[in-house]
Amino acid sequence: MQAQEHGQELELKSTRRSAPEILENVISNGREELARSTKALALSGLAGGFAMGLTGLSVAVVRAVLGHSPGAEFAAQLFYPAGFIAVIIGRAQLFTENTLYPVVLVLEDRRCIFNTLRLWAVVFVCNVLGALVFSLITERTPALSPKAAQELVILGVGAVAGTSTFFFWSGVIGGWLIALVAWMVSASHWTIGQIAVVWLLTFVVGVGGFSHCIATSGEILAAVVSQNLSVAMYLRWLLFATFGNIIGGVTIVTLLNYGQVRAGENE
Repeated sequence: MQAQEHGQELELKSTRRSAPEILENVISNGREELARSTKALALSGLAGGFAMGLTGLSVAVVRAVLGHSPGAEFAAQLFYPAGFIAVIIGRAQLFTENTLYPVVLVLEDRRCIFNTLRLWAVVFVCNVLGALVFSLITERTPALSPKAAQELVILGVGAVAGTSTFFFWSGVIGGWLIALVAWMVSASHWTIGQIAVVWLLTFVVGVGGFSHCIATSGEILAAVVSQNLSVAMYLRWLLFATFGNIIGGVTIVTLLNYGQVRAGENE
């Protein structure tokens, strides 16, 4: 009898959440993030930026071992989500996630806008600094094998090959996917489900080569640190990729999902 009741309880808890329930989770998460001190956000942002280096590092290491055949390239991209899983499941700060959580609070209460801008500025700067520290360790110390370090640089050089328009629209898709990750994680009951969601959607980011202002920064900064790219090239890419990430996350995920819930309440 007790086992049956326990099974029914688990079944109830694993029921798919409704859109309003997901929104409430998002709002709750946003309140928690905005309540954090600037120091806490900065430290979490540094940790997040450094850990996001795992995306490029994982791909580079696999490519160093398996080479560049089509099969090897696909296998390498299977490990691209490692950084996102570490940061999102580990609850470190990631700038593109914050195109959802605090923005929803701004839509609820315009008084949150200045606190949201504070969070955005601190997390973005510290994410980039974390990525820079990652690149310095991988390229200026013997932490990686020469081949793996070279593959990381190759990834960075390839990431800035394109026009500003391409970086922007690629960033729109990347921002949409990562904000969607944040929304879907808020819909998940179990950690294993959250990991699956993060892996699936961020795998698309990697295999599609979409620009992500923090994940791709680790690769590009490795090329900058090794003097294969200029700082100006990185900053140009960062400007358009970041702008695209913001537009994709805020408009395609946050505004539409918030709107569909609030519109449903008025029906």
